[in-house]
Parts: sequence; structure tokens; C-alpha cells
Amino acid sequence: MALNSFQPHFVFIPFMCQGHLVPLIDIARLLAERNVIVTIITTPQNAARLSISIDRAIESGLPIRVLQLHFPAAEAGLPEGCETLDNLPSMHLISNFYSALSMLQQPLETIFEELKPRPCCIIYDRNFTWIAEIASKFQIPRISFDGKSCFTLLCCHNISTSKVHECVSDGEPFVVPGLSDRIEFTTGQLPGNLNPGFNMKETAKKIIAAEEGAYGLIVNSFEELEAEYVESYKKLQKQKVWCVGPASLCNRDNFDKAQRGQEALTDKNQCLKWLDSWPTSSVIYVCFGSLNRLTPPQLIELGLALEASNRPFIWVIRGGYKKGEMEKWLAEDGFEER
Repeated sequence: MALNSFQPHFVFIPFMCQGHLVPLIDIARLLAERNVIVTIITTPQNAARLSISIDRAIESGLPIRVLQLHFPAAEAGLPEGCETLDNLPSMHLISNFYSALSMLQQPLETIFEELKPRPCCIIYDRNFTWIAEIASKFQIPRISFDGKSCFTLLCCHNISTSKVHECVSDGEPFVVPGLSDRIEFTTGQLPGNLNPGFNMKETAKKIIAAEEGAYGLIVNSFEELEAEYVESYKKLQKQKVWCVGPASLCNRDNFDKAQRGQEALTDKNQCLKWLDSWPTSSVIYVCFGSLNRLTPPQLIELGLALEASNRPFIWVIRGGYKKGEMEKWLAEDGFEER
């Protein structure tokens, strides 16, 4: 890629997790389409995940390059080759994963010392709490990224600061304070960082503290979707907030759309043909994302419930985690054939 020192140069540092990685790379492409030089810094396994879509973007003439960092999995007590959060064999290892992240700071500084042309901005996932130190050292403005909606961010902020969830029993609903609508949750419905037993509270505090000094925050949402919550969240923040989503719209080609995320084991054409055989809005789609840790007995119960609904459905089962047990049940029970 020929680099022009007069073009703006943005460095992207995505978090190693599907729901964070994919939209931030989409945003990187959107900037590259506007004649901004884009450098994506990630680990070998994550670079491989992105290779097809990034290679196509580069072949189309977009000024994008990918630089790789060794991920110190073994040094942090993780299985060798475990470079993504969704590949953790157990969420009990999440603190080890964040330890590995912290070990990336020094090699990343080395990359910044040699980057040409000089970056004019760093766009990074909020989970990299130490990016502030690198940005300060090299005097580069930084913008953080969060893939959640402003509604979710506002709910989390209001619950966390009011501590309303600490005053109720496990199954008791409570109202989120400070919202224009009446929104209720139970503690069991809250994300992990708001769970009283969450063992990463110090990391969560560092994430919030690191927002100080950031030039702004990018959110993968759009104002027409949640206008009141965008406005309310902007009032809370000391820095700018930009809604740039849905970032996935940068994938205009059907092939590019199909390459987002991990590759499915089912033939997509077969799946589309099957969908076309059913009336509009008649098919149930079930997917719990790349971080779910449902046990095989829970998944089996879910599958049997879907079968009992007597409705056509597409059920996405996460690969890797407990894959062998589920494949055995599917084969022996004759679930798909039924």
C-alpha cells in the first residue's frame, strides 16, 4: 500500500471478541472509504479472522493495512493459541485474558515508535485501559469505541451510580432511575460487570477512569433509533459522543456480508433456499452469540422447546464450546431429521 504523508492516518486497536472486533473493523472501512489511511493492529488469530474481508477491501484500493502483535496467551496462563474472548474454555480465565492484554502495551509502544506516517488519531476499544498512556506518550488524540447502544450505556451508568440493584433480592424487579421510560430489571438480567459477584470490578473501574482525557466516544448506533437516550447519554459525558451505526451497512456486497464474523458450517445457499420455502415472518431465529456458555443439558432443553413450538426455526449453536457433546446428541437423537 502506497502511503501518503498528507493523508490523515488513523490507528485502530480492536478488542479480541467478535462483538467488538467486527463492528470496529467496519468503522475502519468506512473511514478508509473517505481517503483516510487505516492501520489495524491485532493478533495473528484475529488477523486471520479478518483476512478475507480486509484483503478484499485492500484489493478494491482502500488504504488499509494490518499489523500483528504476538498475544502472550501462555505467559498469562491461558491455553496456547487462545487469542479471543469467545475461545476461552472457561470465563473463570477472564482475568488471565486481561493480564495478557496488559502485556501488549510495551510491544504496541514499539510499533508506534516506528509507524509511518505519524498517526493523527487512535480509535480503540474501551477494554484497553492503558491506551491512554500510549496516546499521552506519543501525543496522539484518542477516541474510544463501544459496540453497545446509548440506551444500554445509560442504563449501566444509572444503575452503577445509584446502586439500586444492591437494594433488592435476586428475583425482585427494580426500576432504572433517571430514564424517560419506565425500565425494569432483576439482578439476574444485568450484565456481568453489574453483578455483585463480578470479580473484575477493578478492571471495570479502570475502563471508566481511562475515559478521562479521551477526545470522544464512538457508538455503534444511530440517533433515529434512540434519540432521547442518545441526548441523555451525551449530557453525561465530558467528551463528544458520535453515533456512527449501524456500521455493518458498509458491507454492500452480499459476499462481504457473508464474511462478517466466523464462518458458518451450514451452506448459506441451502439455508436461504430453506428460508424462501416458508411464508414471510414465520421462522424463529435463535442465537445467543459467541460468548454464551449454556451447558449441553440447557441447550438440549432449548432445542426440545423449539421443536415443541411447532414452528419452523433456525437455531445457531456456537461451535467449539462443548461441540462434541452437542454433535453426539444431535446425531443420536435424530433431532434434525425430525
